[in-house]
Amino acid sequence: MREISVAFQTDKSASEYIALAKLVNTYDFDAISVYCDAPFHPSFGPLLLMAPHIDHARLGPAAVSPARIAPIDIAAETALLGSVAQAGTYIGLARGAWLSDHGIEESKQPIQALRETIGIIRYLLSGTSGGYQGQIFQLAPHVRAPYPLPIESIPILIGTWGRKLCMVAGELADEVKIGGSANPDVVPVIRGYIAQGEAKADRQHGTVQVVIGAVTVVDEDRDYARYLAKRAVALYLPVVAPLDPTVSFDPEFVKRLQQTVEANDLDEAARLIPDNVLDKFAFSGNAEDLIAQAEALFEAGVGRIEFGTPHGIKPGTGIRILGEVVIPALRA
Repeated sequence: MREISVAFQTDKSASEYIALAKLVNTYDFDAISVYCDAPFHPSFGPLLLMAPHIDHARLGPAAVSPARIAPIDIAAETALLGSVAQAGTYIGLARGAWLSDHGIEESKQPIQALRETIGIIRYLLSGTSGGYQGQIFQLAPHVRAPYPLPIESIPILIGTWGRKLCMVAGELADEVKIGGSANPDVVPVIRGYIAQGEAKADRQHGTVQVVIGAVTVVDEDRDYARYLAKRAVALYLPVVAPLDPTVSFDPEFVKRLQQTVEANDLDEAARLIPDNVLDKFAFSGNAEDLIAQAEALFEAGVGRIEFGTPHGIKPGTGIRILGEVVIPALRA
């Protein structure tokens, strides 16, 4: 399967969400995602604004942390979104990043919390009664969904780089998203982690699809696009660099990059990032660059590629290049 999606940061006005939905709906995207990063808008409001204007791509959050939105609320919001999403929806879940910076306390058992979040979502959206008893979350026996339920089961994505969560996904989920990466070398590693969970649950190998997504800056001005991508990558590279087992980083480099970002000197941070590192953690350059990166990822076993914000030097231009040049080339 070769799917292509696009993802947006939730930092926009209501009218901007609607305008973006109308724009991306003119192109052949398979899915449209929005992030759920603090302190930006939580995902479901933007998705509900966009849904009436998208008729052929499924919609979903990538991804929600149960530390930020309670499992019962994720289920309820998903049911509402599913009632207006014309081509379907999905649920993206993750532990979350930078939670403590925003006063959000993560569970002391974050992996168990995600496992139980999936259990509660499926309990509620299936119309089951009788309650739910987990180590972290419990629902009383009389609690059941009081709203209209989706007709079909809604796919679940787990965003993670970690072996343990990949194994949980192998048991319970439909997709695993590697966020902040464009590195083909990491795909077999993640696939191996997932396979352990698939085997444990007696699921067929390959049941769970691998999704990979990262910052995207595409423009005819290749050099400037790559420079802007380096500025954007600098913000998250200190977080994801230690997570990729196929790439070795000097701790001093990571420390210096983090310090430069904290000092808000993004020009210097961009200068610190080598081109070969950029290519492993972002999609950047001109259309031909992105096509080559995507082909390598599909060959490595990725099922869906998600082109993330800001998309281009000018976002609208970037989306048009993706829709008019990159997608047709990859479909061909």
